[in-house]
Amino acid sequence: MAGFLKSPHSIASGVGSLPQEDPGQAVDDVLRLCPEMPYAPTLPNISPFESIIWHDSEFLPGRVVEGNKLYVDRALEFSIEMEQVYLDFMEQNIDRYAASPEYAAGYFEMAKRDLSQVWCVKCQVTGPVTFGLTITDQDRRPLAYDAQYFDMLTKMLALRARWYEMLMQKTGAPQTLVVIDEPYLAALGSSVMQLTPEMVASAFEDIGSLIEGGIGVHCCSNTDWGLLMSLNPAVISLDAYGTAKEFLLYRDQIKTYLEAGGIIAWGIVPAELDKFNLETIETLWQRYLSIRNDLKPVVGHERFDAQAIITPSCGLRLADVPGAIRIMETVAEISRRARSL
Repeated sequence: MAGFLKSPHSIASGVGSLPQEDPGQAVDDVLRLCPEMPYAPTLPNISPFESIIWHDSEFLPGRVVEGNKLYVDRALEFSIEMEQVYLDFMEQNIDRYAASPEYAAGYFEMAKRDLSQVWCVKCQVTGPVTFGLTITDQDRRPLAYDAQYFDMLTKMLALRARWYEMLMQKTGAPQTLVVIDEPYLAALGSSVMQLTPEMVASAFEDIGSLIEGGIGVHCCSNTDWGLLMSLNPAVISLDAYGTAKEFLLYRDQIKTYLEAGGIIAWGIVPAELDKFNLETIETLWQRYLSIRNDLKPVVGHERFDAQAIITPSCGLRLADVPGAIRIMETVAEISRRARSL
């Protein structure tokens, strides 16, 4: 069962995707810019199978791929496949859910490296809510609207997440973190989307039950942060550049979460180049200090700094390679300043 991690003390890390097309170069860049908390990058420019959703769709029962379209065809007979997922989840048959190289080139490259001296190595898996609301059946009905299929989907992703963690453990890193990528948690509470807190909590519990290290949640949009903190993930990763104001409304829950050992990954550097180019290191640093000072009466600077990670607001797949490097260099500089306070 997943648990909390040691305090990171404002180290730098990243979020998921990078624009590089050479896995070796991508991992070299990550290790240079995030030496204490490297992350296995997804590389969507190499293959569409590295994109969010596709990255973890390899063993999806009923899956149909037509060009750049992915959906589930209920006309196919896949009840046996679904039963196999349940059986594998109960018996922890993790190896059945091993990724093929074209789905995770950056992960395989990172797994080759010696990370015995890092604080933690991080990877991510597509969240079941995002998966279930994005992918539909042949009638365009989201998979999350089928309770049984959604439950099975969650267990399939849990098996995939555990396999990723096992791959990262080969690096010798003293700690691992598997982050559930959930941008669609913004739909929580919407009358349009059939998504309940119970579904989110159950999905998190399923995935966490197989993870040995830390489990985190990344949401690059606004959501019910109180609910996420109540689940006690090791790390909550957010777009602090765009949604800090909304997140800080939950200051009582933030206090409880940090005091319990939770960590917040502050995505203070915008991942979009058009926004990033309007900022400087100094303006972003001042924005970060404003958040830190806002929470000082609640948690104090010492706890805030100890339980913080500095990241971009989201993955960098839409940046070009030089732009992605500049964004990550800025993350590293803000981390350096935070650690010198």
